[in-house]
Amino acid sequence: MYARVLTAGLYGLSGEPTWVETDVENGLPGFFMVGLADQAIREAKERIRSAVLNGGHKFPDKRITVNLTPANKRKEGSHFDLPIAMGLLLASEAVLCRGDLSSTAFLGELTLDGRVLGTGGVLPMVIGLQKSGVRRVVLPKENAAEAGLVKGMEILPVETLSEAAEFIEGGLSEASFIAEGYRPPEDAEPILDFADIRGQQTVKRAAQVAAAGGHGLLMIGPPGTGKSMVGKRIPGILPDLTYEEQLEVTQIYSVAGQLDPQRPFLTQRPFRAPHHNLSAAALAGGGTNPKPGEISLSHCGVLFLDELPEFAPAALECLRQPLEDGQITIARAVGRCTYPARFMLVAAMNPCRCGYYGDPVKVCTCNESERKKYIGKVSGPLLDRIDMHVAVERVAYREIRSGLRPGAEKGDPPISSAMLREGVVRAVEMQKFRYRGLAIRNNASLTPQQTERYCPLDSACSRVMEAAFSRYSLSARAYHRILRTARTIADLEESEAIREKHVLEALGYRMPERYFE
Repeated sequence: MYARVLTAGLYGLSGEPTWVETDVENGLPGFFMVGLADQAIREAKERIRSAVLNGGHKFPDKRITVNLTPANKRKEGSHFDLPIAMGLLLASEAVLCRGDLSSTAFLGELTLDGRVLGTGGVLPMVIGLQKSGVRRVVLPKENAAEAGLVKGMEILPVETLSEAAEFIEGGLSEASFIAEGYRPPEDAEPILDFADIRGQQTVKRAAQVAAAGGHGLLMIGPPGTGKSMVGKRIPGILPDLTYEEQLEVTQIYSVAGQLDPQRPFLTQRPFRAPHHNLSAAALAGGGTNPKPGEISLSHCGVLFLDELPEFAPAALECLRQPLEDGQITIARAVGRCTYPARFMLVAAMNPCRCGYYGDPVKVCTCNESERKKYIGKVSGPLLDRIDMHVAVERVAYREIRSGLRPGAEKGDPPISSAMLREGVVRAVEMQKFRYRGLAIRNNASLTPQQTERYCPLDSACSRVMEAAFSRYSLSARAYHRILRTARTIADLEESEAIREKHVLEALGYRMPERYFE
């Protein structure tokens, strides 16, 4: 007998309908699987055999052939267990179908005792199935909340293989529900506040500019000056994710298997702060079957790299292409996957190994060779791709003790995240209006041609840029990045035109010269 069951294959962030064809016929007993299946799918034979028997069904003592179509695309993932088992039960007539299954898909991993376990990548697969006209999906109860994000899809959560078989025979209809989309939880996760940082007004201003335009930010200075504190508080001043961005980010985390079942839809911008011992594959993504790395997991959020020179050079160089293109392509023998990677890079580093080069209080113990070797761990091409470079100076005792910023009076509130975010939101709204109809999310995403169009300079600004270009030996890339930063500074002041003061401030956000002499 022959049976055909619908499921989905996952290719990067795209879910595509995949058919599981099962043929059970007389002959020497055997279980054969074709259709470019990976190791996890090939091992499903033993899981399915035990799950069928422990679920109270008879396993056919015949020749079993399973084909996964389209046969020219590689299939991967344990979620093929359930559709293969359902095809086997139908083809062997252990279960009789009492309805049309052509618009019903099955997803789920099986245990030896017949339970159906959750699996990764459910959200993009269900989205892909819905786009293909599928109306119903049978999947693990663990993934029901995640699949419920796809509005209009009928979801049937099951816990065992027997429940899935009962559905095919016409039962369990009352257990299904129509997805209504996401309902955000009432309790929001607490965020860190810039008001906790004493002093560092220049750095706070730089953080606001970076957040408003999506610019990369590098902070360099002695230990204990607040670099890490600033980096961890930047997500709190970023604008809210749009629904489209929320969906993109959630799909990435679903594919990576990092969704929280209690919060299946990510509504806050990601903040990733990996340790400096991570490998290039962990940062960029990879594996035999490529999965998203920290770069893609930071999409629409912040990737914070503390102690930047301590990262492996091979890992750091992985950042170069995503910073330019907003996506990363991972190529392996089994195929290529492209993941979105529009993230805000925030990095912090000391000026030398001991950390005190240029400090007015503590003497640096590094010699010239050691200092240049340490700074040289971060390549020039990578530095050139980071829009803003800010010196973080030692904080004065008065600011630490009183919490007052220079020029402030007693009783004045410290600069908080709410105050900074207010300006960021206004600037972001200006950018949305300016770039309406274009595939541009912020000023940092402008191409060189778009930069020339949207960042025009008057004669005074041009003279400033010409002098800076000559004095600092700026590259063409740095030139355009300075213009985009100036555009963001003008937006923060709600100015349609870029003024000379905006260009001067943007020039000030390049690498502190004394650290690289």
